[in-house]
Amino acid sequence: MTGFPSQFENAVGLVLQHEGGFVQHPSDPGGATNFGITHATLARARGHPVSVDDVRNLTREGAIAIYRRLYWDAVRAEELPPGLDLAVFDLAVHSGPLRAVRLLQAVLGVEADGIVGPVTLAAARRADVPQAIGRLTSMRLRFLRRLATWPVFGRGWQRRVLGTEREALRLASPSSTD
Repeated sequence: MTGFPSQFENAVGLVLQHEGGFVQHPSDPGGATNFGITHATLARARGHPVSVDDVRNLTREGAIAIYRRLYWDAVRAEELPPGLDLAVFDLAVHSGPLRAVRLLQAVLGVEADGIVGPVTLAAARRADVPQAIGRLTSMRLRFLRRLATWPVFGRGWQRRVLGTEREALRLASPSSTD
């Protein structure tokens, strides 16, 4: 144990800066959320139906465990280059792991099958990471702008996506000491 945060700890900390506490916004198709974990995601993580009160009572530690298993591990972020790991993870949290992987694969020029396997990982390691982060950000914003809820949430989403891009580019920089 070095005392330094892991890649995941850094990334989930940044995600949680964007994902607040309990919210049940009438325009949010995800319904009740807590720490960004939706009602449906909590039910999937627990393997049984949950109530709005279950969402409300979700702890930060519980949310982090869900982020690890259903998002970070699902997109194999630990195996992606620094910076790209954060960009893909935040996209997975915000728009789903399958969409995150398919957009990553499109950016990398490999078959967009939604599975992070040896071909995707090899392409990620060969990629110009800052360029890949920029392209992923552009594709992500194009997708979000097409959503019916963009007029309600778009300003915050754009701030989040561009903030994630800035931090991802910092992490991808050869001078980054993280």
